[in-house]
Amino acid sequence: MPKRSAGLLLYRLTNGRPEVFLVHPGGPYWAKKDDGAWSIPKGEYTDDEEPLAAARREFEEETGIRPEGEATLLGTIRQPGGKLVTAFAVEGDIDPHAIRSNTFSMEWPPRSGRMRSFPEVDRAGWFGKEAAERKILRGQLPFLQALWEHLG
Repeated sequence: MPKRSAGLLLYRLTNGRPEVFLVHPGGPYWAKKDDGAWSIPKGEYTDDEEPLAAARREFEEETGIRPEGEATLLGTIRQPGGKLVTAFAVEGDIDPHAIRSNTFSMEWPPRSGRMRSFPEVDRAGWFGKEAAERKILRGQLPFLQALWEHLG
């Protein structure tokens, strides 16, 4: 059975135009990547957790902020690696400079024997339609398209 993740695509309307909140993954692999590297805050969940509850939990773990509000299912996609990702849209407004992410540890540099800690998310931002479509991971682009359709 493929791994499953759930995430929230936070959005706001600024002068009638939608903007979405995306996060940039932390760690050395992603440090110099920008276009095509950003993501919705998301993470894995198990059979005993509802996808929306997991999406809210993961958003909070990656940003330190728990957005409330009505959620709209955007759908489930299979990412290129096979993982199934379910996303929900929630309207809200948060300060991207106020995020506080959980950390993870990994050996760095490779084969050095030294473990280092990195934030799961190293930065966040609000992006309009064109910028968001350029910044987001290709496999998550259908979530943006579903949001644009939902918003009309």
